[in-house]
Amino acid sequence: MPVDESGPEPTLRARAGIEDVALVAGVSVATVSRAIRGLPNVAAATRERVLAVAAELRYQADPAASRLAAGSTRTVAVGVPDPATWFFSKIVGGIERKLQAAGYDLLLSGIPDAEHRSRFLYMNAPGGRRCDASILVDVALLPEEVGEAISDGHRLVSVGFRYEGFSSVTTDNVTAASRAVDHLVSLGHRRIGLMGMPMDNVMNSVVPPIRRQGYLKAHEAAGLDVDPGLEMVAASTSDAARVACRPILDNSKRPTAVFAMSDEQAFGVMLAAQDLGLRVPGDLSVVGVDDHDQSELVGLTTVRQGVVELGSLAGELLLESLNGGPVIHIEVPTELILRSSSAPPGT
Repeated sequence: MPVDESGPEPTLRARAGIEDVALVAGVSVATVSRAIRGLPNVAAATRERVLAVAAELRYQADPAASRLAAGSTRTVAVGVPDPATWFFSKIVGGIERKLQAAGYDLLLSGIPDAEHRSRFLYMNAPGGRRCDASILVDVALLPEEVGEAISDGHRLVSVGFRYEGFSSVTTDNVTAASRAVDHLVSLGHRRIGLMGMPMDNVMNSVVPPIRRQGYLKAHEAAGLDVDPGLEMVAASTSDAARVACRPILDNSKRPTAVFAMSDEQAFGVMLAAQDLGLRVPGDLSVVGVDDHDQSELVGLTTVRQGVVELGSLAGELLLESLNGGPVIHIEVPTELILRSSSAPPGT
């Protein structure tokens, strides 16, 4: 009995490409592309033959290639210092919802340092094949980088920083900080600590000093002296703030209240107080900035800056820019959200 040595038919076949369709249909690749995309200048009989061959070969057009052929990637590059943090993930979420609704994909990059910033601008330059435009979130550009981006024709929106050549979404950080300290002063606090952020952050060296300016402004308005010994600095995380504030809280001259530049820092201050047996707000009032998802859960008084809204507005401005819209600058208002972490001293 003869043996069939041909073996079983492969279960997986190589995906048919546009060249295969062109070969079987007896036309050029350009004609296949035009026929499948429904463009003019293709004879009806030819179009019908191409579509029949494409169906027989189960050919599927590459969407990225189709978009490039149309002169657009339908993709927006977004750069943030750290994609893993709550703040940046919320902003990116706001951006993504706006872009998806308009049929755009989002290409996310982490930009932790100046080298990555330069690479981001280079990789996403106009005329490339990666994206149609970019959004930078809390990534400060050098003056020469702004000039080069403008001259190169970048379509760019900035969140957190304002550049005259590009649309931007910002927060009034002076008002956010002074509003928090004003609230503590109104409760009767006179020794108010500051949980600050590093001033030498190469990606964002602007927000920390501006929020400190608001802290100083509120003291000046109330006629209070600022005690430098009550100022602390830590990364914008709960763990870092928890460690940084312990020496000042575990002291006979400790503050009766602390303003933290972010809610995540404020969580760390509250945990440190708990470690030391201090009551919040009885022994220590705490106010943050952001209105983190967990702030209501722990009763944190905070200054809400609409984090998701920052991203949503950035997405809208980017889409307007792609449609030829003008440069627009938006400043998002802040709102004091009162909860149980702040009260008069000793209550």
